[in-house]
Amino acid sequence: MIMPRNTAALLLLSSLLLVPTTLASSGDRAPQFQACIARCAQQACSTSLFRLPKALRLTRWTCTDECRYTCMHAITDHAVSTHGDIHQYYGKWPFWRLAGMQEPASVLFSLLNLFAHIRGLSAANRSIPNDHPMRTYYMGWGIVNVNAWIWSAVFHTRDTPLTEKMDYFSAGLAILYSLFYTVVRLFHLYVPPEQRQRLVISHSPTMRSPMLVSWGILCLLLYVLHVSYLTLSPRFDYTYNMAANLVIGVLHNLLWITYSFPSLPIRPFLLRPRGYHPKYAYRAALFALLTTLATALELFDFPPWWRAIDAHALWHLSTAPIVSFWWLFLISDALDEGWSAQKA
Repeated sequence: MIMPRNTAALLLLSSLLLVPTTLASSGDRAPQFQACIARCAQQACSTSLFRLPKALRLTRWTCTDECRYTCMHAITDHAVSTHGDIHQYYGKWPFWRLAGMQEPASVLFSLLNLFAHIRGLSAANRSIPNDHPMRTYYMGWGIVNVNAWIWSAVFHTRDTPLTEKMDYFSAGLAILYSLFYTVVRLFHLYVPPEQRQRLVISHSPTMRSPMLVSWGILCLLLYVLHVSYLTLSPRFDYTYNMAANLVIGVLHNLLWITYSFPSLPIRPFLLRPRGYHPKYAYRAALFALLTTLATALELFDFPPWWRAIDAHALWHLSTAPIVSFWWLFLISDALDEGWSAQKA
């Protein structure tokens, strides 16, 4: 993290170059796969005797889906036995399903992140005073992320156009909200101008800084435009979606890095001198480093181990402890003595 701007730029460039095409993959385009599906559909789907198990019916599998799944694994079995290449199908690696879940490991790891946010929300609710100026924003961040990880689990359970969009849109909202509350916190937008020179910072829902209102409207407008573009485009623009989320995430991390270094221009606490430096401040930079390393897992795609765990699943697994780590930091920040006036 010695050169965070260069690191961020390199990560962004690498991600844009390595974004996979998810509309079609080498496996589902192969004549062998298409012929297998045609045979399966003719033999199984044309008869009224065919009936899927209840778990598959509940997760909305169809006879055609079952044929795709069966053919995909039959071809993959042959590739493994002959040491051939393992291909992706419809933008995904061949995973063994469980109780109708397409990617059981990613579902489990999404639920771990969900649990981490629920625990963090509970701890913040108990620890942060009701009148703290950042309480509402931190709690809002937790709620937005609970929603995002629920949709992540749903999407990895069953990939449909609806669940895919809800997963991406919820994740985008969580990332943008992270930048929103970060700007509010580090640039002190929670403080109305008339309170800036006082010795006490209080939270009042009826007194909002004009800058806060403007920043909130800007973020809302950006999100509406983001969702509208992805929804109204003839094809879902995966490259743009990845780039937009990554740029917002990098900005978020760079801002929190400034919290860790008192020599940088941002002043974390209005009621303390610029050089005031809490002992836990290094955790913000450590968080930025950990999230960058976790995101890098997405750059190294590989066939899933045991047809269960791929790089994307490992990314979800790695973020769960980072979530808990960040909640501890936010609570420590909220309880810091720098929020109250320094005694003479």
